[in-house]
Amino acid sequence: MLGRHKSVRWLLLWAVTAFSVSTVVLGFQHARLNANIKDARDKLDYMESLLEGEAKPRSARSLADDDNEIDYRLPSALKPSHYDLYLNPDLKSGNFSGKVIITIDVLENTKQVILHSHKLEIIRVFVQASSGVWASNIEVVNYEFDTVREFLIINLSEELTAGGTISIGIEFEGVMLGKIVGLYSSTYTTPENQKRTIATSKFEPTYARQSFPCFDEPNMKAKFTITLVRPTGDGYHALSNMNEESTTLLDDYTEVHFAESVEMSTYLACYLISDFAHSTRPVKAEIGDDFEIRIYATAHQLEKTNFAADTAAAVTEYYIKNYRVEYPLPKLDMAAIPDFASNAMEHWGLLTYRETALLYDRSYSSTYNKQRIAAVIAHELAHMWFGNLVTMNWWNDLWLNEGFARFMQYKSVHEIYSDWGLPDQFLIHALHGVMEFDSSVASHPIIQKVENPDQITEIFDTISYEKGASVIRMLEDIVGVDKFELAVTNYLTKFKYKNAVTDDFINEVANTEPGFDVKFMMRTWTEQMGLPVVNVKRVSPTTFELAQKRFFSNIEDYDNVYDDSEFNYKWTIPLTYTTDNDATVKREWFDYDKASVTVEVPASTKWLKFNSHQIGYYRVNYEDDMWHEIIADLVASPTKFEIADRAHLLNDIFSLADASQISYAIALDMTTYLEKETDFVPWYVATEKLQALQTNLMKTEIYLDYLKYARGLVAKAYGEVTWNVDEDNHLKNRLRVSIITAACSLGLPDCLNEASTRFTAFLANSNEKPDPDLREIVYYYGMQRVGKQQQWEKMWDIFVAESDASEKLKLMYGLSAIREPWILRRFIDLAETEDYIRSQDWYTCIQNIAANPVGESIVWEYIRENWPKLIERFGLNDRYLGRMIPTITGGFSSETKFEEMEEFFKKYPEGGAGTASRKRALEIVKYNINWLKTNLNEVSNWLKSH
Repeated sequence: MLGRHKSVRWLLLWAVTAFSVSTVVLGFQHARLNANIKDARDKLDYMESLLEGEAKPRSARSLADDDNEIDYRLPSALKPSHYDLYLNPDLKSGNFSGKVIITIDVLENTKQVILHSHKLEIIRVFVQASSGVWASNIEVVNYEFDTVREFLIINLSEELTAGGTISIGIEFEGVMLGKIVGLYSSTYTTPENQKRTIATSKFEPTYARQSFPCFDEPNMKAKFTITLVRPTGDGYHALSNMNEESTTLLDDYTEVHFAESVEMSTYLACYLISDFAHSTRPVKAEIGDDFEIRIYATAHQLEKTNFAADTAAAVTEYYIKNYRVEYPLPKLDMAAIPDFASNAMEHWGLLTYRETALLYDRSYSSTYNKQRIAAVIAHELAHMWFGNLVTMNWWNDLWLNEGFARFMQYKSVHEIYSDWGLPDQFLIHALHGVMEFDSSVASHPIIQKVENPDQITEIFDTISYEKGASVIRMLEDIVGVDKFELAVTNYLTKFKYKNAVTDDFINEVANTEPGFDVKFMMRTWTEQMGLPVVNVKRVSPTTFELAQKRFFSNIEDYDNVYDDSEFNYKWTIPLTYTTDNDATVKREWFDYDKASVTVEVPASTKWLKFNSHQIGYYRVNYEDDMWHEIIADLVASPTKFEIADRAHLLNDIFSLADASQISYAIALDMTTYLEKETDFVPWYVATEKLQALQTNLMKTEIYLDYLKYARGLVAKAYGEVTWNVDEDNHLKNRLRVSIITAACSLGLPDCLNEASTRFTAFLANSNEKPDPDLREIVYYYGMQRVGKQQQWEKMWDIFVAESDASEKLKLMYGLSAIREPWILRRFIDLAETEDYIRSQDWYTCIQNIAANPVGESIVWEYIRENWPKLIERFGLNDRYLGRMIPTITGGFSSETKFEEMEEFFKKYPEGGAGTASRKRALEIVKYNINWLKTNLNEVSNWLKSH
């Protein structure tokens, strides 16, 4: 542990902040507490007197008894201004130790210093106040822990006076093993079969407190001076947010001293001690200084960083130009971590990623993998400004960070890779999914009150990301790109290094004088959950009347009264529309307090198509006659409608039919136009719906009739896309995968035969892999079709031996397709071993197995039997654990299963960060039950007539 293998002198000197490096080689480089101490002997005497009276802790206990009365926020009496942080992660033992001196401004009189600390052992605590020639020692009576609020409470013998400055010094220890948040260790194996260990960190949202005691709230910004201890030699180096300034050799260990940071929130601090190699790319900054981007990865995977390096440099240059605000740090590093909790994290100056989210190799990576890597990089880089430079004041405004980053990732990647069609893909990868989620009573508003760590973790969800991005996209369209970008620049400039709330951003948009009440309009979208459906009917040859109401996916919800919204669940909607004989986009407002609006058109108009390019966050429903007119034009000439509009019509019509808002026959009628569809985005919507219908009808007597129709629908497109991958045609490759996946899922014989043939050839010679775009299809449907124990065992051996993270996920997916129940149960058991399935991939593995009809009940039984063990391993604060439930139960459609779920939640009532997910899971099963009751006969009759 730090200090135990070094001199007593270091232990005495660690908290002194006024002496130079030349005086104390092993000490901090501080100059904060006492600039007038003249020599080392005085310092030693002074520190001895401090440590003789070091505080004694009380037993850890909860200081809050009633959860309903807990205030999880830190008191407002103190605010940090600087952290001097020294950390020694011991790679061999898996433990770490450290020391921190926090300089604090006293804002209110208080006799306590209260900050966050969680899962740390506190060794020493001292407090000093800056006054006079000497910094005065303030006696620490004791310190104690509030385990519920994760507070470290330091009780003082005297009151601190507002207006003063203090410094607290804390020595602490912790453990890196068995977790992938806070400060933790990760391992990988080299091609020479040598196991290597690294140490890194992941702090968002509330895990910095697991690495060092701190004021772990986003509005408690401070500057950081960080020192890391790394092994000397053996290829190890250390990285942090800022550039390295100097090193100090300590025999087997080396101290690495980093420059002082800009003001930032604790969740943005980061460290990495590794033996990674890196590639570099220059960034030519239009504003500010040029600098380099460095991409770090394990040395044997360095070539896989080239795509990321090129993309990151181009995206960063775009953001500097677009925001008109310089990148404020002297360096920007990105690293691929073998074990990482989420896709990536926007630590300022040191972004960390899963390997699958950063490393690209055409030998292993599909077209979608490539697109996803570019998207994740663009998302995290957007945060360097929107989130890091300007940070939300509290987590209830998380959407300011995540919604904007999601919105900007599409804009920036489209700027660089314009042939990928990202504006249209926003619909299928962002908008449609969140509209489905938001149609449930289990949703929540964009701005949501959150207090405790579980609630904070839970809102990192599709509402904060995708709905936030969708509303911003809608706002930019109304205001206009030029005014919107001006507002962004003004916002970033005005609140640089500060915190902001939603109104601060909206005010900057309003200051561009867009011609409407931006703040009031946006409140209807950010402060109430759900979304509207606009119902359109013709009241005269030249007049259409529009009405709005809240859209629910479950028909039962329309019978309930929801009166918890100031706006009565009505929205101020920016309408756009075209007509059958005029493609010019026209605009109209539908204010939330109006019962209806009317639109005048020429008498010759057959139909209006509202929500051009589906930029508005609302659904549209027409009278049956108008739906038939639209469908007739689609069948006659699909390209009369833009790509996004065709995708929009498909998505809306099936969502309306699923919710019993229109006849299912009309939705199925629209599918007949697909014979002429050639573009990826509409087909993506169609294939997703065809496969969803397959799941809904699987246990009904009309299943074979449905398969016959659906196979015929995709057969023509299947024959046209072929199995021959075109490396240079991004969208055609995406289309190919969607069509072939649907064809195999629906059981098209030629598709399954081709997958089986290629799968068998792969097992015979695993060095000859299918093309990366087709690999998941071959692995999954080949295993599904011909897989028995022998084939599964062979593929398992290939999986275990594989080192590429992207390829391992593809193989893992294929392994889940086996139709043998006992093998799937064995797969679940094997997945518990970290040497086989890393914790970051465990959820994906389990959900893959549950998606297999044979595995669904096996996984559900496993989860119910092993829930306490899963909580012990992952913790209730892990949002991925909670979100797993609606994923694995999403196919349930019986009252028996619904009751089993209720019993399970009753047995284990604590939902943690998965509380809302439990509600969502029950909603989905209720929906499935109602869907069969309301739609089965109509679908059956339609299939008989077609």
